[in-house]
Amino acid sequence: MLNQPANLDLMYQALADPTRRAMLERLTRGPASVSQLAEPFAMSLPAVVQHLQVLEGSGLVKTEKIGRVRTCTLDTTTMQQAEQWINDRRTAWGKRLDRLADFLGED
Repeated sequence: MLNQPANLDLMYQALADPTRRAMLERLTRGPASVSQLAEPFAMSLPAVVQHLQVLEGSGLVKTEKIGRVRTCTLDTTTMQQAEQWINDRRTAWGKRLDRLADFLGED
């Protein structure tokens, strides 16, 4: 796609995994440590960290290390870009369908 931010591709790839979506859902309630995000999953901590690296690389999550604790927070900037892209498509298709309805309504 032309003129489409590359991080949208990364965001959709990150959202394709149910574990990462669950992590994002948890972060909508507020910041969490890596160990807190790992609690509901039956996977190793290194596997959780790999998921977080994908989320961070996509721009959906920011992490900050203070002492020995890495805290994760949701970054909504990329989601807002995706929302804008979707809304632009919705508007364009709405106009096309309106023109089609006008055309079909003519005698």
